[in-house]
Order: sequence, then C-alpha cells, then structure tokens
Amino acid sequence: MIKIYHNPRCTKSREGLAILESSGKDFEIVKYLEDIPTKKELKEIVKLLGIRPEQLIRKNEAVWKENYKGKTLTDEELLEAMVAHPKLIERPIVINGGKAAIGRPPEKIETII
Repeated sequence: MIKIYHNPRCTKSREGLAILESSGKDFEIVKYLEDIPTKKELKEIVKLLGIRPEQLIRKNEAVWKENYKGKTLTDEELLEAMVAHPKLIERPIVINGGKAAIGRPPEKIETII
C-alpha cells in the first residue's frame, strides 16, 4: 500500500496528497507531526530514498537553526533530532513498496505510483 507522510498545513504536502487522490489508488495518510515516525522507520525511509539523514532535514526551521545549525552531528544524532522535532522532516514523503520519493516538487510522486 502507498503511504504518504503528510503535513496538512504544508502546501507541497497538500499538492502531493492531491496527486495520490487523483491516482485512484489506495493509500494511507500518516500525519507525521502527530504519529511521529520512530528512529527505525526514519532509517528505512532514508534507505528507500537513497539519501543521508541530513538530506531529509528542513534546515530553515527555527528548531534547526536554534539547536543544531553549525554542529557536527552523526547520522544517528540527526535521526534522533527528527524524532524529537518532527517538524524537521522534509515533506511530503511517499512510499510505494520498495520505492520512495520526497514530493519536492510534488510531481516526483508520480514517478513511484
């Protein structure tokens, strides 16, 4: 089943959700600010995306600038930061089987559904 990690307040996330809705396929919505992914789940997402944890972080968020900017952090520490502050997680993320995409731009979602 297709899964979208979604933030309803985010324009790009809403656009990604609209793409899934128009696809006619079944999917699950994870409101990741409420249902926070575990460190293990984030590791799997990073692996599916083929990126490093740092590339999944929204570096313009105030919590990043105030707590982490300029520090040298391990991948484990970055994953822990995202669990502690889920606003740091880039969005939307769509997973379909063994494929994943960050919907920036939202059209990237179409490549995996």
